[in-house]
Order: sequence, then C-alpha cells, then structure tokens
Amino acid sequence: MANAAEFVPLSRSLKALDEAVQTCRGCELYKDATQAVFGSGRKKAELMLVGEQPGDKEDLAGEPFVGPAGRLLDRALEEAGIDRGEAYVTNAVKHFKWKPQGKRRLHQTPRAGEIEACKPWLAAEIEAIKPQALLAMGATATRSLFGSKFKVLKDRGRQIDSPLAPVAAVTIHPSAILRLREHDEREAEFAAFVADLEGVASALRGAVR
Repeated sequence: MANAAEFVPLSRSLKALDEAVQTCRGCELYKDATQAVFGSGRKKAELMLVGEQPGDKEDLAGEPFVGPAGRLLDRALEEAGIDRGEAYVTNAVKHFKWKPQGKRRLHQTPRAGEIEACKPWLAAEIEAIKPQALLAMGATATRSLFGSKFKVLKDRGRQIDSPLAPVAAVTIHPSAILRLREHDEREAEFAAFVADLEGVASALRGAVR
C-alpha cells in the first residue's frame, strides 16, 4: 500500500496541511469519504488528543469529534478540568472508513496498512503543534503513535516513554463507552476515562513547570 508522504507539504502551517490533506490519495479510503478530516484546536496546544478516524458526523462536517463520541469527550474533559479549546484534537486516520447498512454508514476499523499509510499526516501535525502531552485514545491511535507493542488495556493509566512528547499515555476511545449496554458499566468506564485524562493533565502540569 502507498502512503501519504508524497502528499504532505513541507510547510508545517496547520492551514497548509489542512488544505493539502484534501488531495491525499495515500490509501483507498478517500474514495468513499466525503472529505478528509484534519485536526482542530489551538496551534501551540500543550495537549494533543488523538482518536481513531472520523465518524459519520465528522465526515460530513469536516471536523473531528463533533458526533456522540465527541460530546462524551467534551463532558469528560470538562470533568477532568481540561479546556478543549486549549487542546488540539485529531485522528490517526483522516478519512472515514465505512460499510453501508440500509441507509446508514457503519464504522469499520482501519486496517494496519491504512493506519501506516496515514502516519505522515499525524507526524506532520505533531511537528506543527509540538505538544507537551500526547494522549492516544483507542487501539488505532495507540498503534499509530507508539507501535504495536503497546496495548490500551495493558498500558492505560501509566506514562509511556516516547520521543514524541515529554508526557505520553493511552486510554480508551470515547466510543467504547457509548457501546456499553449497562448504565452502571458505562458510568464506571466514564469515571475511569476521566481519571486517565486527569492523570495526563497532572503529568502535563509537572512537565511544564
């Protein structure tokens, strides 16, 4: 599989990257997506949050985390005392991968080759933002940022040694909470998610002193 490297401009202006990503043909996912969805947030954010890929709502809006998982993330960030407006939010894969089910578009998990193909865009974002803290949300983001040896359930709640940022960690993706059927289970997992965010915020405060 090809990758996106030839489509990524030399500029590390977020505006230039955002414009260029729309021309990316680094993998086949662009063919069924409405548009590429780049990251959004503060240009020099200390905290960078990385999810999996755009969902249906994000694909249509062209913005990351604006659907149900995004609303849950907003609530968790607020409870953790983190201002989303001060963070930068993006995804490891920039195009929505889906399959039709009636009139609905059902999310499909990107394959390893698709994650790898899109890594140059995420690397460019990290170079542009230079975050002090990097949080991978879910298995796809974890693999893209830190490699296959790190696993969400095994490594969440502890700091990862990474050259990408002084503070690095992994947690679940907010959509994983939404998929839980039992109310008590959802509430417990949401509380654990908030605790993960609080841990990163605390480590970040220590790193920037």
